[in-house]
Amino acid sequence: IAADPARWRPLVRFDADERWYTRLAVTDDHEVWLLSWLPGQRTGIHDHGGSAGAFAVAQGVLREDTVDGLPGGDPAGRRVAVSSAYHEAGAVRPFDSRHVHEIVNDGTMPAVSVHVYAPALDSMNRYRLVDGVLELAVSERAGADW
Repeated sequence: IAADPARWRPLVRFDADERWYTRLAVTDDHEVWLLSWLPGQRTGIHDHGGSAGAFAVAQGVLREDTVDGLPGGDPAGRRVAVSSAYHEAGAVRPFDSRHVHEIVNDGTMPAVSVHVYAPALDSMNRYRLVDGVLELAVSERAGADW
């Protein structure tokens, strides 16, 4: 999908007030989302509620800040390190069900990405990093909070 602009370009919107997103598809075992990113927009640190997945950058460049070295179980309260990587258009970034990260458009141009989650998202946890310790900020449920 990300490699075929004719599939996503007519759908994408940019919103100066918040990140824009729409679900493109959902099946019994996965879902696909289209997201847009204006400069400065970010996700905040989050997990995917136990879903694995991947994202592909369709346009622009996105920075991913990954919380490193998390074992299984609840990551809240753990002292962690964060590493950063830039993903340009055409890049695909897979992740496992324990992945905790933040995605940021810290460039000067708008970006677009396509995200796939398996199984479909049913929850997400948002975190904050305080003095190197990951703290749970809020837990969100699909259908209630997004």
